[in-house]
Amino acid sequence: MPIVNRSAVPAGTHVMVVQKQDQRTGRLTEGIVKDILTNSSTHPRGIKVRLEGGIVGRVQEIVK
Repeated sequence: MPIVNRSAVPAGTHVMVVQKQDQRTGRLTEGIVKDILTNSSTHPRGIKVRLEGGIVGRVQEIVK
């Protein structure tokens, strides 16, 4: 289930994202949020973020 609220993923959050090329397969990539790229407060497919390694994707879950 994608994280749809921007306030749920501040910088420094450990998350799993799906990259554009992996949307069909659902393959997730793990990382730490560096920047939030979605301007609106919500997004139905997940909040788009840039991870510390430079990977861009939509947040699917927060790692606890």
